[in-house]
Amino acid sequence: MLVSLPPDYRPSDAEEFMNPQQQAYFRQKLLRWRQDLLREAEDTLASLSAGGINEADLTDRASVETDRALELRTRDRARKLISKIDQALERLANGTYGYCEESGEPIGLRRLEARPIATLSIEAQERHERMERVHRDD
Repeated sequence: MLVSLPPDYRPSDAEEFMNPQQQAYFRQKLLRWRQDLLREAEDTLASLSAGGINEADLTDRASVETDRALELRTRDRARKLISKIDQALERLANGTYGYCEESGEPIGLRRLEARPIATLSIEAQERHERMERVHRDD
């Protein structure tokens, strides 16, 4: 079901949580984010395939290699993020988007606005991070 959104639409707590308008809003947000990441990846691929390192000075060459390594790490993080965006789009399709994987409670619009790929409520995320710290300290 396609829902047309006004250009200035923002989800509100006054609405029913994850109504069709909110779902359409987050779907568009996720798809735009995914498209931006893919565009950046294409730009990186084009710049990396443009040629080798032509710097004669060892310091300049090292600087270019460092920049390329950083760019490749950034692209790898973007690749993982695209996977999470795809999972969020799948949750939108099956009706579980916006609900905490642990408790089943709504995640909250402010959290989803800030992190549209969130799968845990703030409380569940904090518990998860506390457990990670405890086990990391062991």
